[in-house]
Amino acid sequence: MATLAHDGTTEAFQQVIDKEAIRELVLAYSRAIDRFDMGLLRDCYTEDATDQHGPEFAGDVDTFIGWIESAMPGYAWTGHHVCNHMISVDGDEAEGEVYALALHVLPDPDNPGEQIEDFLAVRYIDNYRRCDDGKWRFSRRVVTFDMQVIRPFTGGGLLGGSAVDPSYEVLGQRLFQQGVRG
Repeated sequence: MATLAHDGTTEAFQQVIDKEAIRELVLAYSRAIDRFDMGLLRDCYTEDATDQHGPEFAGDVDTFIGWIESAMPGYAWTGHHVCNHMISVDGDEAEGEVYALALHVLPDPDNPGEQIEDFLAVRYIDNYRRCDDGKWRFSRRVVTFDMQVIRPFTGGGLLGGSAVDPSYEVLGQRLFQQGVRG
């Protein structure tokens, strides 16, 4: 283990390394949801984690993943876009607040054959923990729905139309592959 320099640089470098690992965790979560990768999603949480997902869900991580698995097949597309992210690290524990935009395209329950866009400005209020394998994971996640707009969707795009997501075909490094983070 490196010794701490008198000017605190070793500690400062570790803070930067930890914060970057936590940012990557948050991005992995978004990728897991948007690519419907439940192995990756599970790897983002500690064994004892909880998730409170707005007014729609509150419970342990395994029940949360089951909830996502049952809900997601009805969505034509989801996109979770991370904006601001503040992180405070204290040893093997950390806290953070993530501002994000979440976009969903799903069937319109009132108009069969039509779709709606569900657009949310959310905040993820997170507790993180460095686990025994060295990976940072969510130990608690609270999601606020700060704003929501639901409107008819008349757009287009890939919208999950590819049998194999192009990112899996083009990006070969472990970070971009399905399942548990490397």
